[in-house]
Amino acid sequence: MSPHRTVVRNGHVLTMDPALGDLPAGDVLIEDGVITAVAPSLPVTDAEVVDATGHLVLPGLIDTHRHTWQSLVRGICGDWTLGDYYFGIRLGISPAFTPDDVRLGNFFGAVDALNAGVTTLLDFSHCNNTPDHADGAVRGLQEAGIRAAFCYGFFESSPEATRFGDHAARVADYHRIADTYFASDGLLTLGVSLSEIFGLPWDHTVAELAAARERNALLVNHAGCVFGSVLTTGITEMDALGLLGPDMVHVHCTAFGDAEWEAVARSGGKVSISVETELNMGFGRPVFARCRRHGVRPTLSADVISLGSGDLWHELRFGLGYARSDADLPVNTAGAMPDAVSFTAREALDWSTVNAADALGLGDRIGSLTPGKRADLILVGGPAIEQHPRVDPYATLVFQTTAADVRTVLVDGRIVKRDGVLTGTDLTALTGQADAAADRILGRARDAGRALPGTPRGPGRRSSRWPGSSTSRPSGP
Repeated sequence: MSPHRTVVRNGHVLTMDPALGDLPAGDVLIEDGVITAVAPSLPVTDAEVVDATGHLVLPGLIDTHRHTWQSLVRGICGDWTLGDYYFGIRLGISPAFTPDDVRLGNFFGAVDALNAGVTTLLDFSHCNNTPDHADGAVRGLQEAGIRAAFCYGFFESSPEATRFGDHAARVADYHRIADTYFASDGLLTLGVSLSEIFGLPWDHTVAELAAARERNALLVNHAGCVFGSVLTTGITEMDALGLLGPDMVHVHCTAFGDAEWEAVARSGGKVSISVETELNMGFGRPVFARCRRHGVRPTLSADVISLGSGDLWHELRFGLGYARSDADLPVNTAGAMPDAVSFTAREALDWSTVNAADALGLGDRIGSLTPGKRADLILVGGPAIEQHPRVDPYATLVFQTTAADVRTVLVDGRIVKRDGVLTGTDLTALTGQADAAADRILGRARDAGRALPGTPRGPGRRSSRWPGSSTSRPSGP
């Protein structure tokens, strides 16, 4: 059987591969989902043609940490702190999700990502309230046709009335999911979302780490982001026991000290920064400067769609602006102005392409338009005024682009958005389903007597809202 061939013709190609560089006018040839050639002009006649004239052609963006299921309560916690989010979403709204809500949330959230040119995401899936919820989460991603690391979470949203069972039952269900959906290679890869360190007994954390590594699965954890509490610490303890590794994505890291940074860097660990969440929910300073100081390549994530946008253009824009401002602050404080920017737009695009692909363990498959890699790519441009004139392509992408400017999207060589319209998706019907589901979910939460956001009030609120709220640390692991 002859291969299916597609040629993306006459675009401004940003390969994100230093060996290939940029082609102001270039073609990309795809055969059976694989990029086979990138050149100024390819003499190909027997292929489907995607006309990229006037467009930027680049790798699809990659999100390294997204709670995709929360797309069904988009924006609900726009005025919530992290504590409000924990009690309102994690312990309040999550129990009201049915398995089909999780399926729809993951499908809707993945379609939202694809529409914005995010072709791969790390799904930090922690609404697995029953085995059926876990099945729904996987199926939602499958139905959307996105590339994703499905990272199974063990979090218990109803600690006093579990519908699942004990921690061992959750680990067993993770293995069931692995056997059921991940026996062969495909768009979905397997991962584990660790329960917050010191939120559970230490032996549970060790069991989650062991379960992941038994399957060679990616690991992701919320790390160093709850000030005044031991929750999400544990990096130095894991380091002392040899439990860190290059297979781990550490999310946020805003409360890390030098010891934690040195441990992550030494282990080859990766870091995911969620700029919108961190700036709005009280996480502290996004860690671009600390990543640079310790030789860690940063990546970006949309995190909670219950707060922020489902695209990465916002994260790129806010992230680069914050990183520059943070670096310039000492100069400004000394009464001077910087001589040059500290981070470039080209460098920022690395955060959501090559850096992110490596963080997910997929650097050999995606992240750049390198022959031999899978054909996940996007065409950005079109008639929108902010796309003209295009003097600097990287500045246009970081500072001028929205989801509407993403005109065509390919995942594994398959076109999922063409000329600004998602293929195979009835958006009117889908958004109607999402609206109705949100009404049902919030109704169930109200019927269960859950006030939102639900953060405990009263004396000592600052110190008692989080498990383990104390400046002291456990005496041992």
